[in-house]
Amino acid sequence: MHHEIFKYSHGDLACEGLIARLANTIQPAPVVVICHAWGGRDAFAQEQAERVARMGYLGFAADIYGNHATATESAACAALMNPLMQDRALLRERLRATVAAAQRIPGADGKRIVVMGFCFGGLCALDCARAAFDGVVGVASFHGLFVAPNIAPQQPITARVLAMHGYDDPMATPDAMLGLAKELTAAGARWEIDAYGKTMHAFTNPQANDPAFGTQFDALANARSFARLESFLRECLA
Repeated sequence: MHHEIFKYSHGDLACEGLIARLANTIQPAPVVVICHAWGGRDAFAQEQAERVARMGYLGFAADIYGNHATATESAACAALMNPLMQDRALLRERLRATVAAAQRIPGADGKRIVVMGFCFGGLCALDCARAAFDGVVGVASFHGLFVAPNIAPQQPITARVLAMHGYDDPMATPDAMLGLAKELTAAGARWEIDAYGKTMHAFTNPQANDPAFGTQFDALANARSFARLESFLRECLA
């Protein structure tokens, strides 16, 4: 496994993504962009870049916050995330810069990009579909937040959309899930929502163990969601 820091920018903000690829990856290779959870580009994001690299893709763990900012305590994580949650137009442009950076990776096929993400990163993935970025052919959201950006009238969504969701997630209620389905249908998207019963937020994170907060790792939902991701990537990037 080869790792490389890939620097890009959004305006004056310096960002540091991480590329993971196998030495024998056939080029030009499709790119899978990983949007991190609220803690920033951490070890978990790197693991996901490595996971997709082992499938033969270029894994690109993005730096949505910039300056490789990370946090572990809830208050500090919220302080990093909330400015972008409160300004979805800014977040969209940050994501645009991220996708453009992925297209500039040496050996990348810039017309075959899937964006995936976890929690806050799942919302980022969905926002990439909503923005209809050139080259993004699919997005995959793991226990993502569903609230729409409401920036402007929604244009048609051309990327395939996969959302893997814990039905008992208090941060994305059943009504919010139905709202996402209606939103995607109205935008003409080809979409799929996989909802796992008795499953809460952050079900892919082995460190999540706070049911009172609504976060709990679930081994079965974790395995099912990543198995579906593999087939989804084949569908989108064949």
